[in-house]
Amino acid sequence: MNEPPRETRSTCCYCGVGCGVIVESRGDRITGVRGDPAHPANFGRLCSKGQTLHLSTDPALVQAARALQPMHRRDRRDPWQPVAWEPALDAIAAGLADIHAAHGADAIGLYVSGQLLTEDYYVFNKLAKGLLGTNNIDTNSRLCMSSAVAGYKQTLGADAPPACYEDIALADTLWVSGSNMAWAHPVLFRRVEDARRARPAQKLVVVDPRRTETAAAADLHLQIQPGSDVALCHGLLHLMLWEGWIDPAFIAAHTRGFEALRQRVREATPRETSRRTGVAEADLVTAARWFAGVGDDGRVPEGGRRRTLSLYCQGLNQSRQGTANNASLINLHLACGQIGQPGAGPFSLTGQPNAMGGREVGGMATLLSAHRDLADPAHRAEVAAMWGVDAVPATPGKAAVEMFQAAADGAIRALWIVCTNPAQSLPDSAMVRRALERCELVVLQEAYRDTATAQHAHWLLPAASWGEKDGTVTNSERRISRVRAAVPPPGQARADGRSAADIARRLEARLRPGRPTLFPHADAESVWNDHRETTRGRDLDITGLDWARLERSPECWPFPSGAAQGRVRLYADHRFATPDGRARFVDAAPRPPAEPRDAQRPFSLTTGRLRDQWHGMSRTGTLPRLFGHAPEPAIELHPQDLSRLRLTEGDVVRVRSRRGALVLPARASAAMAPTQAFIAMHWGDEFLAG
Repeated sequence: MNEPPRETRSTCCYCGVGCGVIVESRGDRITGVRGDPAHPANFGRLCSKGQTLHLSTDPALVQAARALQPMHRRDRRDPWQPVAWEPALDAIAAGLADIHAAHGADAIGLYVSGQLLTEDYYVFNKLAKGLLGTNNIDTNSRLCMSSAVAGYKQTLGADAPPACYEDIALADTLWVSGSNMAWAHPVLFRRVEDARRARPAQKLVVVDPRRTETAAAADLHLQIQPGSDVALCHGLLHLMLWEGWIDPAFIAAHTRGFEALRQRVREATPRETSRRTGVAEADLVTAARWFAGVGDDGRVPEGGRRRTLSLYCQGLNQSRQGTANNASLINLHLACGQIGQPGAGPFSLTGQPNAMGGREVGGMATLLSAHRDLADPAHRAEVAAMWGVDAVPATPGKAAVEMFQAAADGAIRALWIVCTNPAQSLPDSAMVRRALERCELVVLQEAYRDTATAQHAHWLLPAASWGEKDGTVTNSERRISRVRAAVPPPGQARADGRSAADIARRLEARLRPGRPTLFPHADAESVWNDHRETTRGRDLDITGLDWARLERSPECWPFPSGAAQGRVRLYADHRFATPDGRARFVDAAPRPPAEPRDAQRPFSLTTGRLRDQWHGMSRTGTLPRLFGHAPEPAIELHPQDLSRLRLTEGDVVRVRSRRGALVLPARASAAMAPTQAFIAMHWGDEFLAG
């Protein structure tokens, strides 16, 4: 440790805010972190998880928890056996090639992660669609962001959040829906607090079934019934129409489809909306007025409408009608012209550090590179020509849950899982585990060796983790940041993209003999250059950006050739990404929850994030200090419900759904509405019984 300390600029590996981090290291050990004051996402701030990043790299924890060499077992009941990298790669490639030959390309599925770097994502996408010839590649981002993607595309024409972080300080009303920002995006919530201190007249509205820490800070909390988001938006639009608070000129000049929606919301009276949502009629009127940006007298202020910025996340997205939830909120922006100007617009908050980057490279079952549409023959031909393959497959692949169901049914025989833990995190975990057990070949690339999914794998390939990787990520505001390695990976761990390319080149010998490799890349920069070329002329064009520019500073897309800088705010000219440049209103009928309460199951169960934990806790769960805020799992119930069930605080209860059961302590919480329950999403088999 006599070497002088080094400092490396990188980004955090948790939520989609994309915070810049300065990593302090000596030799091959990370010794500290601090927020990067020059990074425009966080200006030096870090949350509790970001502040402890370096602690997860402690050598003792690395030895105890990390996957450090390739491991194999023929039978899942057998102990792991160490294997050298070369024979491991040979065997995996041979196994995939054999299944491909015997059962076809669609017998293989790849399940990847929003925590991969963009370059890793690009390699996996090219491997699946260009080499194997299957669209069976999907990502855990399917669970958190696909509804936002579809909502943007249906209404505005492209998967492109139109607002930016600067708009938080410029908005007159902040509308937070389905997000506990104070815990899930804490650095971004600090901006909310700053904005409210600087402009005391700014309003904060929070839509959430729970009175979360974010809701407790609001001027108005709309404590809706779970699953009533579309009904709420329709009711607000009904009020805006009735009171004359919409913007008819904007609607006529820049949109299509309003008449059908107008007819839809005629019956969404305040009384009916209050019945459906549980929100008081007076609060609906206040919320509609604030969102529309009119004054207390119901008129548009002389200087123009007050501006509304909506910020939303999984409470809208993770629903049987997640796309309709997103589109219905965007309908309100379009009806009032609340878009394309500073401080106004619909802004989806990304749940993972690089869910956006995965969408950019087409790393999902229904997408192609650079936001191209898999269903469009011209788009498929473009991608095939750029990659140098004869064709890319036309049939949509299996989305995340469908992929595992297909494996449980025997149609998919090999699963390659990267940087995610589906045995814990996917819905219907019993089905997921059946899928893993039935597969002939399960390959897991993972930094941590004892995840729930590792229990079901045949191969465990050790992966580089935070502080050990090189590439880029894109955050919620479309800002691309460099990720730099501060130290080499421990043991024999390797970058995910490198492992994928090594297997791909072995597969090429069987699937493309004698043809040039599709994977000639020497480093992350060369992969990124390939990706950059695929964006030319697309909505996310970054052909004006290069690696050297990214080395100097993070930049937003689009950044087309000839531009001096990226565009931080979209649709300022009110010309949208649809063929005719007009935004579309979406006429969606409200639907009840897929599983409403009944006599046998009288509670609605909701979930969400804790302040100090992340996803399945494979990293944060190794740090004792991060358990100080929430030391154990619990089910939270309204105090009246606890009393009615004759339970006291800490009593252990069995919680049953249609798919399974858990045993955990009960906790009284005034944040809950009666007949609703909450269990945080993070806890797995290590902490839960059942």
